[in-house]
Amino acid sequence: MVIKAGIGIFGSVGSRAASKVLCPATSSSGPRMYLPPRKDFIALTLSDPHSHSYNNGKHRRQSCWRKWKQLSRLQRSLILFLLALLLILALVSYSSITEQWRGLSEKDDWLELKDRGLHMVPPGLKPVLRPPEGKAPAPVAGPHLEPTEDPQDLMEPRGPHIPVLARPPTKMKPFSNKRPPPGSQKDGNVSDTVSDPKQNHEVVREQPGVEEEEEKKKIVSWRGAMIEAELATEPPPSANEKEAVEPRAPADPAATVPQQVSAAATDRLEAVRDAFRHAWKAYKEYAWGHDELKPISKSFSEWFGLGLTLIDSLDTMWILGLKEEFAEARSWVEKELSFDKNVDVNLFETTIRILGGLLSCYHLTGDQLFLDKAKDLGSRLMPAFKTPSKIPFSDVNIGKGTAHPPRWTSDSTLAEVTSIQLEFRELSHLTQESQYQDAANEVMRLVHKLPGKHDGLVPMFINTNSGQFSHKGVFTLGARADSYYEYLLKQWIQGGKTEDDLLEDYLQAIEGVKKHLVRQTGPGRLTFVGELSHNRFNPKMDHLVCFLSGTLALGAHNGLPRDHMDLAVQLMETCYQMYKQMETGLSPEIAHFSMQASEGQDVIVKPADRHNLLRPETVESLFYMYRFTKDSKYREWGWDILQSFNKYTKVPGGGFTSINNVRDPANPGPRDKMESFFLGETLKYLYLLFSDDMELLSLDKYVFNTEAHPLPIWPSPPK
Repeated sequence: MVIKAGIGIFGSVGSRAASKVLCPATSSSGPRMYLPPRKDFIALTLSDPHSHSYNNGKHRRQSCWRKWKQLSRLQRSLILFLLALLLILALVSYSSITEQWRGLSEKDDWLELKDRGLHMVPPGLKPVLRPPEGKAPAPVAGPHLEPTEDPQDLMEPRGPHIPVLARPPTKMKPFSNKRPPPGSQKDGNVSDTVSDPKQNHEVVREQPGVEEEEEKKKIVSWRGAMIEAELATEPPPSANEKEAVEPRAPADPAATVPQQVSAAATDRLEAVRDAFRHAWKAYKEYAWGHDELKPISKSFSEWFGLGLTLIDSLDTMWILGLKEEFAEARSWVEKELSFDKNVDVNLFETTIRILGGLLSCYHLTGDQLFLDKAKDLGSRLMPAFKTPSKIPFSDVNIGKGTAHPPRWTSDSTLAEVTSIQLEFRELSHLTQESQYQDAANEVMRLVHKLPGKHDGLVPMFINTNSGQFSHKGVFTLGARADSYYEYLLKQWIQGGKTEDDLLEDYLQAIEGVKKHLVRQTGPGRLTFVGELSHNRFNPKMDHLVCFLSGTLALGAHNGLPRDHMDLAVQLMETCYQMYKQMETGLSPEIAHFSMQASEGQDVIVKPADRHNLLRPETVESLFYMYRFTKDSKYREWGWDILQSFNKYTKVPGGGFTSINNVRDPANPGPRDKMESFFLGETLKYLYLLFSDDMELLSLDKYVFNTEAHPLPIWPSPPK
């Protein structure tokens, strides 16, 4: 049944409309209802316009029209006037009530946040993105060995040169129905998607009623770009977190440059914080103190049993200004973290993630706790170097003080034994105990003079008994070899550019890469780095190889040949295309490239290589490229990648998951695992990419280990 009304009668159309208003109500399945005397009653007809025969309809129209004509002109005018007045009143009332509801809702939200200690900007006033008047962004301490006098001191940044960005006001998030997380299977063949494809919702609240003096302040428009707004379940930051990020006066005001923070940059920085909070929420609830989160099944997995994700994320929380989360994690490190365990750990992974994370936190906070823990761990890892060749074993039992190679071989991978040097050297630098640096440097001296290299390129394996390369003839910059090349350059930078053997090995290796591994695709002329197997070229490139663009740019920034930067720019484009050309906007773990123009597409992905593990290498290089070129396209590429992570890997209940198939947006196949490096590296590099503060972890003062933990560059010795 529908209610129809007509207002204003013009010709035949107006007559039909009016007849529908005053016609006696008739139903095809019910009795006819007659109107009372015309002077006492006006009726609206409830009818289905398609349910009557033509003749009955014609009869009713004539009857209604006749009754209408029988009314006096004054009565007809009065009826039409009343109908028009009712319609106008209804429209006005609806608009007024709607506006009132909206205003009350915004005011209540603001008052609630204010009661919780969050001094939000009242509705109608956009936040001013600048620190409190008279205060400058606070720097963070360099190393000092004395204990912290007050445990609360660690919550405040100290020392020169690393200002912490003040966090922008938290935006209100729209509420929505939250879908349950998809199911999962142990083998990873999961058919459910992990998120809704909608994204980029924006909420801008404006409400009058701001004091006049506030209106006179300079206002910067700030819009919160909400990724996956329908999944945004995070509460606003706590009062402690808000207080923790208030900037303090720096120890050396001259060392700090005033920050000019753009609205767009602040918008994206907050999006990274939102992603971190979302991941941390699930880790805290389902995997606290354990190694890795399984966000789909809401559980955890253990690798070493050392709180791997928590320690890997410590410096990220500090850099992002998430001081409340940092304080909780620090408390766990102080009270729960113990290395006195009968457990085998991988030397490489434990060094870059846990030892590197502890050392980095010590430098950022000046908190002696982290240095003490780092020294304890470092001493427990030293048995790995007790081999006939001084090439360390891959595994060490940190409780028993024993070490051994993998169960199936006596080899270690080259990347593992040559990518622990930054951390062990820094540990010696802080403790003044040379054993750590001596053991790590000995490995590099041995590799430097080994036969079996191919124009600076090295095989993937080295034997711990003989100290010689094994499985010769295969050369790659991917898994098992990648960070060897990275650490050649970074050790040279860390040591003040004084170790000529490291620089020589690095320069020779890059020439070998250009000579033997660099090719271009046929269709789009994309430059990529392939592999060489017994003099046979394979157009295969791991996502891991995307570290090379940032490393080349870092070398060029430190005075190495300019053509290194040219190659970095070309490779950066290719790594972005590995994301862009996939249906989900996420890169596969391994890509193959078309060498023939007739093949039509540049990037080919085999079924076994379609997974994405939330890896950081591409956004890492985007960070380096933006820092050195200031080209905004690198930020846009990073923003695209973050949105794809939110769209296809974000789990509604908290956390992010690796996926099985980057080519199927309808069914990416969550793998139910969030690697620690997603928080330790991927989100950290995205935050640094979007930050306008070039002094935040300046690349002239810090060098990042291969797990994105910043360590200070040592001063060059006097000449």
